[in-house]
Amino acid sequence: MERKAGILMPIFSLWGEYGIGTLGKSAYEFVDFLNDSELTIWQILPLNVTSFGNSPYQSPSNYALNYNLIDLDELIEEKLLEKEEVQNIKWGGLETRIDYGAIFNNKLNVLKIAYDRFDKNNSNFKKFVEENVNFNDFSVFMVIKELNSLKPWYEWDAKYRTFSPSLEKEIKTKYHDRYMFYMWTQYVFVKQYKVLKEYANSKSIKIMGDLPIYVAYDSVEVWKYPFLFDLDKNNRPNKVAGVPPDCFSEDGQLWGNPLYNWAYHKKTNYKWRNERINNALTYFDLVRIDHFRGFSRYFAIPYGDKTAKNGVWVDGPGFDLFKDKLDYPIVAEDLGMIDDKFLELMKQTGYPGMKIVDQGFDTLDKDNIWRPSNYTYNFFSYTATHDSKTSRQFIDDLNDKEKEVFFKVMEEECQHFHVPFTRKMNPYQLTYVLCELNFASKARCAIIPMMDLYAKGKAARLNFPSTLSDDNWSWRMDEKEFKDLRREKSEVLVRWVDNYQRK
Repeated sequence: MERKAGILMPIFSLWGEYGIGTLGKSAYEFVDFLNDSELTIWQILPLNVTSFGNSPYQSPSNYALNYNLIDLDELIEEKLLEKEEVQNIKWGGLETRIDYGAIFNNKLNVLKIAYDRFDKNNSNFKKFVEENVNFNDFSVFMVIKELNSLKPWYEWDAKYRTFSPSLEKEIKTKYHDRYMFYMWTQYVFVKQYKVLKEYANSKSIKIMGDLPIYVAYDSVEVWKYPFLFDLDKNNRPNKVAGVPPDCFSEDGQLWGNPLYNWAYHKKTNYKWRNERINNALTYFDLVRIDHFRGFSRYFAIPYGDKTAKNGVWVDGPGFDLFKDKLDYPIVAEDLGMIDDKFLELMKQTGYPGMKIVDQGFDTLDKDNIWRPSNYTYNFFSYTATHDSKTSRQFIDDLNDKEKEVFFKVMEEECQHFHVPFTRKMNPYQLTYVLCELNFASKARCAIIPMMDLYAKGKAARLNFPSTLSDDNWSWRMDEKEFKDLRREKSEVLVRWVDNYQRK
């Protein structure tokens, strides 16, 4: 059976001189690193445009792509920008942290300069505008947002709050240049991304992306297509998404996304959902569907509640949504509260689920399903995820009692896989042992987050769920550290790939 391996590294976390990772030089350097390391999967998280909170899982558009990731150097090469126009901008004070305030204040302004110099009669651009209705929706939405001081759509002036074809026509006519600018950002992103993806694919590297289960309440989809969602007569959510209280959070997690009107979707044979999945697969070779258990049963919390305590479980569409997609390259994020109904959905689809190595070291139970030695084939295994502690942070945070359990399990797992281990190893070395155990497992694909490959601690954590923090989604790889250790990391990865037959 085929066994693969790869790295989780969001594009925004790449290094570079313009404050945020882009589709430019560093992305190609990263592909070369994967190729040198004999890895064949690059997981990049969603590419969606972001809004308040900067989360790619809370996007104002299901389809629109994050223009903040556009490479400015390519625009300079195309004579749409001058080097000094971007060099003199303060993109942020730290090379290893994204300053989203600086990006917000500067990136669109720079892109507007480039757009003003762009030939609007370009035939490829004209064709793109005609063929991409989903980007049309986003562009109209963003123009109206600008007219309403960037407020969420439900706080817009009454004239704009309810979609109508006549309103859309008015916006595209009266504010044509603003509308075309947002269409252009999507055109440039798609053009740059396709070249990058072709480069990766030419080296037998597949791009794995994420498809969030929900869209944000402040999104063009909720504004223009309210019938897709469970809303009241005033287009306010009846209930919203989240997860119930557990041992990690006594209040649960209140995400706030509007839930779907599944009765409507079923009547249309899930047309919009199918288009959403198919669209994702035009950009990704594989797609991880976020919170897959929500299609079996989802947690519905009364709108306006401050916590998730009063939520209830409601049946979702289940297998009916996926019965004609069994051969799709989908990975199901099956983490969280699991029940028999969801296990049956996973069995029916046959999609690979996920395993998290770090979760296998908190109990002495030899039957713990999270132990690498207990993994079966049909899983993508990770040392950690974008929502969890890094592996180094997990080790650093162990108290004496937890550390003793950790070491006992580590001894057993390393003995099982013949991986070198001693209790004298420091946290950096222990992180590497976890990474190697991931590769050694039976899982069909082993993924290591970039921060785990470099044994980064709490400062490199990508997200703290259910929080609004400047630290969320802001970690960037240090360029010098990457280049200094690139060969060493590649040699280790090549050895693991060869030893555990993951070519």
